Amino acid sequence: MGALHFRGTGLPDEQPVEFWVDNGVISAEPVPGAETVCESGWIVPGLVDAHCHVGIRFGGGGGESIEGLIAQVETERDCGVLLIRDAGSPVDTRFVDDRPDLPRIIRAGQHIAAPKRYIRGLPVDLEDESQLPDEVVRQARAGDGWVKLVGDWIDRSAGDLAPLWSDDILVEAIAAAHREGARVTAHVFAEDALPGLINAGIDCIEHGTGLTDETIELMVAHGTALVPTLINIATFPDIAESASRFPIYAAHMRDLHSRVKDTIGAAHDAGIPIYAGTDAGGSIVHGRIADEVEELKAVGLTPSEALGAACWDARTWLGHPGVEAGASADLLLFRNDPRGSSDALAAPDVVVLRGNVVKTR
Repeated sequence: MGALHFRGTGLPDEQPVEFWVDNGVISAEPVPGAETVCESGWIVPGLVDAHCHVGIRFGGGGGESIEGLIAQVETERDCGVLLIRDAGSPVDTRFVDDRPDLPRIIRAGQHIAAPKRYIRGLPVDLEDESQLPDEVVRQARAGDGWVKLVGDWIDRSAGDLAPLWSDDILVEAIAAAHREGARVTAHVFAEDALPGLINAGIDCIEHGTGLTDETIELMVAHGTALVPTLINIATFPDIAESASRFPIYAAHMRDLHSRVKDTIGAAHDAGIPIYAGTDAGGSIVHGRIADEVEELKAVGLTPSEALGAACWDARTWLGHPGVEAGASADLLLFRNDPRGSSDALAAPDVVVLRGNVVKTR
């Protein structure tokens, strides 16, 4: 691993930066003999996809093959995603950690759901909600500091979205995760599951299309984060179209979709921390973080806020450093300002992972 030298403009402060990389680590001190990789351009930390599923077979609810899984993370890497928060996977992805050419993964174990209340082949299904605290502990120990609950899903007997868990069991389960040092997040589309989850101390809400003024206030009070997965929400009309047997559910999904810009915009205006996640895996192809950043701009985030939600701010939230002395050299170089357009952000000119140049354009 040879020493490298970088000079350019850093984000988000737009100030000139110069640093070296030695043995994969960023140094502010010159390293003799270092190869100059760039002398101008924009330098940012590696991107983050904060809601991504590594190991789910595209188009279906089962696990992906090893070859397919590697292709997924290579796709993410090549578009600049060097840190993935995997929001639930049915397969063991630990072997990826032994590949220095592949992105880092922060795992949440498997989804936790109830029978017939989520996508077949993905979750651990609990026959009784009393099992939830113990299962949360198991998944906390299997993951990397996160646990993923299915907060709501269609209840076919009611014909609409409905919560999976009682408020009391959520309090017990989330406290159990916190005792393990893990944070908890939940898939939530609709309105009804949100108060119980937020009041129970959940750390993050995924999707959040059912947020109201009242639950936004609750999230602010509790410091709950939001990962809205806007490119996934764009598929709600298609989901509704395929759900003709459940007209109430279909109408609900269309309504949630129709007001999503106002919903997520209100969450942003209230000061809820928002991070970028694509929900890649299953029905969303990998490699679309630039599209998600563009959608965050459309709901009211500034270009710097939207990129930060997929970069420096997300890295801080997940406990990973950016471009700073002593940190692993996981960074991207752009000729053009990556805040300008999804086209610019989607095509980094140089991708550096663990101090190695893994892609150039």
